[in-house]
Amino acid sequence: MRSGVITQKVGMTRIFTDAGEHIPVTVLKLDNCQVVGHMTGEKNGYTALQLGAGFRKTKNVTRAIRGHFAAAKVEPKRKLAEFRVSEENLISVGAEITADHYVPGQYVDASGITVGKGFAGAMKRHNFGGLRATHGISISHRSHGSTGHSQDPGKVFKGKKMAGHMGDVRVTTQNLMVVKTDLERGLIMIRGAVPGSKGGWVFLSDAVKKKRPDDAPVPGAFRTAGEEKSAKPADAPSPEEVAEDKQVETPAEADVSADAGDAKENGDA
Repeated sequence: MRSGVITQKVGMTRIFTDAGEHIPVTVLKLDNCQVVGHMTGEKNGYTALQLGAGFRKTKNVTRAIRGHFAAAKVEPKRKLAEFRVSEENLISVGAEITADHYVPGQYVDASGITVGKGFAGAMKRHNFGGLRATHGISISHRSHGSTGHSQDPGKVFKGKKMAGHMGDVRVTTQNLMVVKTDLERGLIMIRGAVPGSKGGWVFLSDAVKKKRPDDAPVPGAFRTAGEEKSAKPADAPSPEEVAEDKQVETPAEADVSADAGDAKENGDA
């Protein structure tokens, strides 16, 4: 079992295939998704990775949470989430998960908070058919009809489909295909719609009803802090070499030094 990722929804667009057909995709962005902590069986009773994404100002973080991020040597994160993993798929703390964690053609499950619709009627909320559009309905064509019973039980059962608050709930959409990934910009393009509004957080994980591709990286695609710092070319000079080069005399300086030495010898003579 691999770890998932925390992404931020950018919006929807379409991409074209070589055959000329277009595919509607949802663009998800990885905003510095890093491993913040480990949950182990000995300490917590289960094995999981705690991931963090986004950026949060230090002044807006409590001292306890600030110490938690300081122990992991990462910047304060705006969003935290845990993903259950197997023990052999643990990733080191501080590593940043990249977009090639998923491969094109792979199926994933996306979880997010749906768009809030406010107070909605029964027809919009539960797809009711409404009443008849004839005389005698008294302008209540979109009502949901009767909801109660007779004297026994004499009440409305809990969970009855009625008008009420719609949206703003956590929803998981399964078996969405990854069409394309952009490693440089940290983008993952998913075919179809993904729950959530623009700018909302979406949690991606391997599909539980589909087999993971063989070319998917295990335990995942990530880069550590040491790899990010090693951006210097192999043939670049070291600081010590640069300092030694600065101490070498130019030809003009060498001639001036030689003339000064000759003048001193003539004076002594």
